[in-house]
Amino acid sequence: MQNNLRETVLVAFERFILMPESDANQRMGPGKWSIQEIVGHLIDSAANNHARFVKAQFSDDLIFEGYDQEAWVANQNYAGAQWHDLIILWRQYNLHLDYLIKQIPDHVLTKERKQHRLDKIAWKAVPADQPTTLEYFIKDYIAHLKHHLGQIEEILAQD
Repeated sequence: MQNNLRETVLVAFERFILMPESDANQRMGPGKWSIQEIVGHLIDSAANNHARFVKAQFSDDLIFEGYDQEAWVANQNYAGAQWHDLIILWRQYNLHLDYLIKQIPDHVLTKERKQHRLDKIAWKAVPADQPTTLEYFIKDYIAHLKHHLGQIEEILAQD
């Protein structure tokens, strides 16, 4: 499976590493996550999907629990975290996921899974009655990450 997770992460990290912490606290608007909180959410997404990607390799389904994204971001106080520590964790976690993804055999990636919860947990949902694959779920993870990187660019463009 071709994915550009590594390249996406490294390019974004180069942008992040030059960003002053004051910029990282910018928000799109009231009640919206700051850049730091978006990166924190992406760390949470990596952590949750890491377990899912590993478990899916020895399972016939893609049935995984969801998580309360707002509560995870709030409870971990990403807004108060050290910016450079946060972006290094985000980069390293995603580089590990890229490595993990490259280890998954094609027949596991493309195996049809009739039972799944991608109608509830995928960024771009798959109807519950439609089969799907781990490959789809991984691509969905990368698309979700890129979506949030696009939000960060929107916030930075407000200046």
